[in-house]
Amino acid sequence: MLTDCIFVGIGGFAGSVLRYLCGQAFPQGDFPLTTMGINVLGSFVLGTLAALVTRGMVTDDHLSLLLRVGLCGGFTTFSTLSLEAAGMMGEGRTVAGLAYVAGSCVLGVVAAMIGGSVASA
Repeated sequence: MLTDCIFVGIGGFAGSVLRYLCGQAFPQGDFPLTTMGINVLGSFVLGTLAALVTRGMVTDDHLSLLLRVGLCGGFTTFSTLSLEAAGMMGEGRTVAGLAYVAGSCVLGVVAAMIGGSVASA
């Protein structure tokens, strides 16, 4: 368990630093294109890695944890939402997948607003 946590932590460090560097290299304007790009890229990378693991092309559990949970999780957690929603839709549960995406986005925005309000109070 501790070894797994170390691998996740190393990947998370790398993903977080990458996210920070992307933000520095591509400052955002009025619309958060950098964040959107990071989220889309993270979703693509996590989907690719998940497929490689499923096909047996990545067999090392520590490498999988480092890349999928650590790197992608540190870079963006939106990638996990995307992968889960894609899985639901791929299983024919399209309405549930779309509800998951919409619910996560709406509730996430509302939670951020509430958090901002609490912090301002």
